Amino acid sequence: MLLELKGITKLFDKDNGVRDFNLTVAEGEFITLLGPSGCGKTTTLNLIGGFLQPDRGGIWIEGRDITHLPPEKRPVSTVFQSYALFPHLNVLENVAYGIRFYRKEKKKQALSLAREYINIVRLGGYEKSKIGNLSGGQQQRVALARAMATNPRIMLLDEPLSNLDASLRHSLREELKSLQRQLGITMIFVTHDQSEALSLSDRIVVMDKGYAIQIGTPREIYFYPISDYVAGFIGKSNILTRAGETIMVRPEDIKMAKNAQGDYTISSITFMGQHTEYIISAEDTTLEVVALGKENSKFMQGDRVNVTITHQLGQTGQGDRFFVP
Repeated sequence: MLLELKGITKLFDKDNGVRDFNLTVAEGEFITLLGPSGCGKTTTLNLIGGFLQPDRGGIWIEGRDITHLPPEKRPVSTVFQSYALFPHLNVLENVAYGIRFYRKEKKKQALSLAREYINIVRLGGYEKSKIGNLSGGQQQRVALARAMATNPRIMLLDEPLSNLDASLRHSLREELKSLQRQLGITMIFVTHDQSEALSLSDRIVVMDKGYAIQIGTPREIYFYPISDYVAGFIGKSNILTRAGETIMVRPEDIKMAKNAQGDYTISSITFMGQHTEYIISAEDTTLEVVALGKENSKFMQGDRVNVTITHQLGQTGQGDRFFVP
């Protein structure tokens, strides 16, 4: 394994920090630490980067114990949420700085390598531009180029897309994954955004209150959550009771059929383009339903419907199902 975290604990007080955290990361993996504010994801990233020291446990990279090494001695680079670029340097100088400082290259070679990484992130022609004259997306690319240029074994990314608008965030998300695959860099990415986690990750670590609650592929996390917390944090879900059992069902796993004697009534319809969201009610039960494509044109507000559940969370076809405690 490229990276191992064993029994890592770092507490700031009784409620904040990381507790007994274990994770192994293979070379070339894209790992996302996902959770709400205060769950411990950024603390974990800072422990890997050497910006914090654990109270207990150890960190290894390629079998070497780096637990107490300072950041500059670790084969790791970090892209911060604020980008942390040097405003007095131009794009080329920002990227070359890391090459000279960490790789100890001479100025001429550092500038040549910096140009290569600037081209990789599609900023060719901006070499002499000042940071303050760049857009948020361009600054993000400079930060990525500078981090990659140090030739790290692992890249750490602390919510690097959170300061961008939605459309730019989506396009840079695709570029980031493409770069990661192209260069084969191991990345550990921190976010509270479930769509980023699902679209980028090879595996996701869902965190809460300092603990790693579940580690798995995006499909495993989404379709087979091990708890109601995970099910509720990744995507939307409905809670309902059938045959005396309380289960959770994704909105897209509920199919509706018109029936004048149906148990449910459509109380709300929200058209979202590619899909339509419905709120349906029956006595003391309210469900959210998502219908895709032209399927969404069949129904009107006030229609009576029956529902069929095509999949419930945790169901594998072998009898085991996810139940709300």
